[in-house]
Amino acid sequence: MPLSTDWFTWALLSAFFAALTAIFAKLGLAGVDSDLATLIRTFVIFVVLMGFVYFAGKWRNPAELSAKTWVFLVLSGLATGASWVCYFRALKVGEASKVAPIDKLSLLLVAVFAFLFLGERPSGWDWFGILLVGTGVMLLGLKR
Repeated sequence: MPLSTDWFTWALLSAFFAALTAIFAKLGLAGVDSDLATLIRTFVIFVVLMGFVYFAGKWRNPAELSAKTWVFLVLSGLATGASWVCYFRALKVGEASKVAPIDKLSLLLVAVFAFLFLGERPSGWDWFGILLVGTGVMLLGLKR
């Protein structure tokens, strides 16, 4: 069965699984250091993705990738790791229903960074929606 190329479907699935991530992580953080929990989660992701890439026939020699690709994938990995460490630490001490929405301030930052560095030009309506999300995040954060 071919995979859907509809970005919106994949984005909705990402949101669904991100929500489950917050709930499962909050439950799993009981009695364990958040950094150790992040390491365990990362190991599980590594094993699952290795199997997926191998059995789906998507393996490619990483040495064939360009230096530019390597630099940005490594930077992305470092940013992901930093994000996960911060996210799990926040979940350890905060409520999932408050931590996860604040984490979504990344939406506003992605829009700004995409504008500045990728040349993307969201429409006025896009910026309005992004501003609404940012406002909602700030309201949640100020409520503490």
